[in-house]
Amino acid sequence: MIYYIRLLHLSILLLVSSFAWGSANFSSQTIDLGVVVTDIEKSLDFYKQVVGFSEKNGFEVKGNFPKKVGLTDGTPLTIHVLTLGEDEYATKLKLMQVSSSKPSRQIKQPFIHTITGFSYITIFVKDVDQVLTNAKKHGYDAYAQSPQTLPQGLPQDVCLLMLKDPDGNFVEIVGPNTKVLRTKNK
Repeated sequence: MIYYIRLLHLSILLLVSSFAWGSANFSSQTIDLGVVVTDIEKSLDFYKQVVGFSEKNGFEVKGNFPKKVGLTDGTPLTIHVLTLGEDEYATKLKLMQVSSSKPSRQIKQPFIHTITGFSYITIFVKDVDQVLTNAKKHGYDAYAQSPQTLPQGLPQDVCLLMLKDPDGNFVEIVGPNTKVLRTKNK
């Protein structure tokens, strides 16, 4: 999982540096994120039913390829592809559970700064209340004291809801203030 988190970090750095190089070298202005999970069904349920991703056609990577390019120790991969929207360039979240003699390590991360590398994903939504309702319905609680209105100096009609997926990865949901926060802020 840390490998994939670092790969995403590198992708983001490349994307940011593209402004200095010009975007002519990139065939897409979005990135795909690969996430190794410990329970594919729980993770699919979380990202589809709680957050709202759609599942598209996945794919398998087997034979010698995964080892040759450094993805795995030779263990084949079954990739589940989730997207934010129907557009061909929509952001893709690629989930995989790897069955290997070298099992994945799960790291308990209490805050985004407690490990290096990729620490969270941000998903912008139109309805934070719906995500929060979905989370509760599927047994997930908001993390810490979220949702909260953004700090002073940032838009005050926007809030941040922090969730953790089944493996403990931070999922930051950003969108219009929830009904509770709108009432509280009046």
